[in-house]
Order: sequence, then C-alpha cells, then structure tokens
Amino acid sequence: MSNISKAIEKVDSEEKMAGKAKYINDISYNDMLFAMTLRASESKAKIIKITYPKIPKGYTIVDYNDIPGKNFVKIIYEDMPIFAKKEINYYGEPILLVVGEDKAIISDIINNIHVTYKVQTPSYELKNSVIYYEFEKGKAKEIFKNAKKIIHFDYSTGYQEHVYIEPQGLIGLYEPDKITIIGSMQCPYYIKNAVMQALNSGEKGVRVKQATTGGAFGGKEEFPSLIACQIAVAVLKIKKPIKLIYDREEDMEFTTKRHPSNIKLQAAIGINNEIQAIKAYVALDSGAYIGLSGVVLQRAMIASSGVYTIDNIEVAGDVYETNTVPNGAFRGFGAPQMMFAIEMFINHIASELKLDPFTLRNKYLAKQGDITSTGGKFRDVIIMDEMIKKVMKMSDYKKKYLKYSKKDNYKGIGMSWFLHGCGFTGSGEQKHIKALVKLRKEKNNFVTILVASVDMGQGIQTTLRKIVANILQIPVKKVIYNNPDTDLVPDSGPTVASRTIMIVGGLVAQAAKLLKEQWIDGKEITIAKRYKQPKHIKWDEENLRGDAYPAYSWGVNVVEVVVNPITYQVELIGIWEVYDVGKAIDERIVLGQAEGGVLQGISYGMLEVMKNVNGRIQQKNITDYIIPTSCDSVNIETVFIDNPYLLGPYGAKGAGELTLIGGAPAVALAIENAINRRVTKIPVTPEYIMELIDYGEN
Repeated sequence: MSNISKAIEKVDSEEKMAGKAKYINDISYNDMLFAMTLRASESKAKIIKITYPKIPKGYTIVDYNDIPGKNFVKIIYEDMPIFAKKEINYYGEPILLVVGEDKAIISDIINNIHVTYKVQTPSYELKNSVIYYEFEKGKAKEIFKNAKKIIHFDYSTGYQEHVYIEPQGLIGLYEPDKITIIGSMQCPYYIKNAVMQALNSGEKGVRVKQATTGGAFGGKEEFPSLIACQIAVAVLKIKKPIKLIYDREEDMEFTTKRHPSNIKLQAAIGINNEIQAIKAYVALDSGAYIGLSGVVLQRAMIASSGVYTIDNIEVAGDVYETNTVPNGAFRGFGAPQMMFAIEMFINHIASELKLDPFTLRNKYLAKQGDITSTGGKFRDVIIMDEMIKKVMKMSDYKKKYLKYSKKDNYKGIGMSWFLHGCGFTGSGEQKHIKALVKLRKEKNNFVTILVASVDMGQGIQTTLRKIVANILQIPVKKVIYNNPDTDLVPDSGPTVASRTIMIVGGLVAQAAKLLKEQWIDGKEITIAKRYKQPKHIKWDEENLRGDAYPAYSWGVNVVEVVVNPITYQVELIGIWEVYDVGKAIDERIVLGQAEGGVLQGISYGMLEVMKNVNGRIQQKNITDYIIPTSCDSVNIETVFIDNPYLLGPYGAKGAGELTLIGGAPAVALAIENAINRRVTKIPVTPEYIMELIDYGEN
C-alpha cells in the first residue's frame, strides 16, 4: 500500500450491502419495552396540571420526578431540561415518556393525557440576546468614520434539516451497577457525561456503545444526549431494556436544525475603490435553548472575511433565543451561513463599484503569511491560485460567465471560493477535548484501534485502518476497529469539527510509528498518545484573538444552471469542484464526501425550504421538505490537489465539512448571473426568483 490515496474496498461495504449491519432498530432484547414521548402543545406556557387516564398494568410514566441528578442536558449551558418541569419553551418540548410493551397502547395513553397550561406570549423574533461576542482587527471603526463610500447589504439563511437516513434512536439496558446506552450517535462520551450527570452516577455507572449509524451530519452530535438521559432515567426506574426510536415526522419536527441567520455586511471603500474595511454582524436563532449556539456563532464570525485578507475588520454577533425548536450542530457549523453572505457580498461590492468581480476577489485573496480575521496567521502554503485556474478550465467558466452576463437566456454560472478551519476552535482541542487514543497489538499480531470516533457513513472504519496498516506495513484485514464502547475505548473526542482524520488520525499515526519501533511478534503491546497543541498556536478564548484553527482546508466550486422563465424553476447543468484537503487518505471515500457535500450545499442554497409558523415546523417529512434525489444530480467533476499539512497523517486535513460550504453561494451566484438580479437570501426558490425578476435590483 505505497500510495495512501489509492482507494481500497470499504471494510464495511459488504455487511451493509448484504443487510447484515445492525442498526439500532435491528437490535432487540428479551422483555424489551418501548417508549414514546408526550410533547407540549404550546410554544410558551406554564404547566398547571397533568391529568392521566387509567394506566394499564405494565405501563409506566417517566418524568422529571424520576431524575436522581440534574434535570438538564449536559452540553455547555445548563438550560435545556431533560423533561419539562413547570415551564414550556417550545412546541413539542418533551414532558414525559410513556413506557410499555405495546406501541399502540402507549400511543393511546399519550392521546388521553391532558395537560392544563397557563399560556404565555411566545417570542418568535430575534429580540432576546443570550450570547454576544465581538472582535476587531486593525482600525475598522476609525476607517468607517472617514470612509469615502460605504456599501451595505443584508443576507439571510433559513433552516436546514439533516435528513439522515436513519432517525434518532437509542436502547437502554439495566444492570444493578450500570446503565448501558446503545444507539445511533456521533459522540459516545458526550452521551456518557450527560447521562452521568442525569443519574448522579460515577464513570463506572454508565456505559455507551455506538450501533452502526445511518448518517448524522451533526444532527447526532448533541441531540442524542437528550434522549439518552430520558431513556437512562426510564431504565433506572423500570429496570428493563427500553427502546426509543423516532419516526421520520417526529424526528424532523422536534430535533435540532441548522441555525437560521441574519447577517449584515458593510464595506468601507477608499478613493481608489479599494476595500479598506469590513464590518460584519451575525444574528443566529438558537431556538428555545442555547445548546451549541455560542460555538456556532464563534465559527460563523471567524469566517467573516472568507478566503479574503481584509486588513481592518469589525465583527459582532448575537445568539437570540426564540420559542421554537432548538437549533444545533450541522455540517459546517456556522461557516455555511457566513460563507454564503461574504461570497455574495464581495460580488455585490464589485457590482456597486462597476468592477470585474473576479479581479476584485483575486486582489484580496489570502496568501501564505497573511493575517487571519482573528489576528492569527495563515502559516501553510495556500494553493488557491492553482485551484481557481484548474476549476475555471474544467468548467470553461470565463467564457460562459461573459456569455451569460450579456444575453437574456436565463443561463448562469457561479463560482465560490471558501475555506474551513479544521479541529476545534482555538485551544478547544488542548483545553477541553484532550483527545487520547490507543493502539493495542494483540498476541496474534493483529492491531486494535481504540478510539471514540464513530463511522456514520463517512468511511473512517476504512481510513483509520489504512493509516495504521500503511505505517506498520501489515494487511488492512489485520487491523481491528470496532464501533466505540466507552468501557473499552478512551475519550478521543467527538466525531465533529473536521477533526477525525487530522486530529484523531494524526494521533493514531503517531501511535502506530511508536508501535512499529517497539514491535515484538507474539507480545501484547499498548501504545497511548494524547493530543498536544502545537506551540505556535496561540488563542485568546475570551476575546477571540489569535489562531482560530491549527489548519485550514480550501475549496472552489463552480455551478452552472438554467432558470425556466415561465415556472422559475432552476435546473442544474453542471458542477465542478477543486479541493485542498492536504492529502486524501482514500480518494474514493473523499470523493463521496465531496459529491455528497456539494449537493447538500447546493440544496441548502436552492431547494430546502423549512418554515416555522407560530412556533411550529411546517415541513416535517420528506414529501414536503425537498432534498435532491439522483434524478436532480448532474455530472460532477471533482479534483483534489495535494498540499500536505505537516502535522496531519500523511499530510491530511479536514474534508467532510469543507465540501458542503461552497455549494450555496455558487448556485446563488449562478442564479444571479442567469436572471441579472441580486440574490441576498437562501434558499433561492422559484417564488423568490419570481419576486426578484418582478421587483429585484440588477
């Protein structure tokens, strides 16, 4: 295996194709019971009284009274209750579980429970700020006071639903001294820590095991901690196995979404039409509880200058609570919202100044050694020039852009430039995660990877094995990597933030090199490696200053469309994409990430409509929430250009999140080119296109 990028057969492909893989709903136990959730029917209210029907023998109510520990889900802030106690803050908030052996009887019990509310006035507008951040680079405030011209545009993005193949689901098991949680998840130790707090137990009192997981995209980062706490409390009370599986409608209506955003951007323009400074303000809707919203806001703000070096920046942002379903982690984590806004803005600045947008963008494109938005430094080689030239040649961008700009033929082409930070923000890896990995060489000379990272379809069952096998020069089949079990593996951190290959894979590679040096046939050897932050990374967490990430991945997307002048529907014609992910550990796996990611990003930009009316999600199944199918896809041409990162395994950086980020601005710019109207919000639906053509600005 001399070339790490050369594709091999995915190690889990056979069991999945043959239907042998055990997903959570394939698992059952003797005497297993089922749980269903009673949810609030108001968006903002006090619970006055709950009236129960006669509960049949063998059926049990589980609510906040049964929680031995804290009635809060351990995330960052203690604000999201496991079960509502007296207050309701969003429609569908969980009040209690009904547990029993027959789902039809459980459903009948739930339908006959009556909750008396004192209804209060809900807030659906961005008025109640619960988190505020700001930072400045250079002298933006001073420059704006004396600017020759200020260009100002507002941008907005909506919800995005994960639509993972497999809905949320967990099973809880009882032992006299331990509660075991098995389920579809991204972060076994997040769940373990949350359940420990809910049960008021020690580490040995909770075990978490990942079942084969059918997709996540961030939707199974923090949300499973909520239902895990509920199931753990129920199991502790009833002392039998209990399964809780959401159906698709319940999953779509009541689980976390991508945060809707309102983003205000201003540019101070000098006497030579130069961009002297940018001012950015980001407003995120957290829904009813903060959850991870503060970190999502930080990552959005950090991306405020995109791939461009602007010497003077002023950035601020708020997280606003509303009486709506809580929002949370989603692939890209704040960057897709901001990258859409900044990519549209740089083009709109060019339009206002009557300049060629490509020339203006290229003038400010970041170079190695430039200072980042937060005052850190782009230390690694940036190959965006090469990537842009490559994708323009692949797509014939320049010729098509000029042609479509001059003729009213409703064809358009758009190009987005973007980057994404790899790993946790700032010192998050060093201070908060402190990832630990282990490799254990067995007596039979097989090697077991012991990490908490989960394969949720992105292929790390294969790629981490490849790293170990390649370093040790042993067959991949001699490397064992089972689904994580917190009783057996150390806490190597969550499977999020484009960190699994670069951070966890990097530690695994280091451990493999040490193991190779100490290898003795027939002897059991265990090697452990803990993450140490590179000394050059400096981060002021309180003021958001310094090196926000240890490394960045980069991308360029081009999308070509045709807009129907009668129905205003958009048809994709072609997609071209070029990426710098350092070094692809397996080209076919990363290609799957790229093609899936760009389609998910384009869909975010033009298809995925989800609205909240009076606190209720209106699109709650995949009939009325539209995502691309194979019929909507077109030929996608993808190229990866090697640019190895010194501290990544074989030079690898992050790939999974990066590939989503450029789709929305690329398709929005393509539609803008096709209709000659300015686009400032996504999704760009046929209704919005009709409004733009009738009333929009050129």
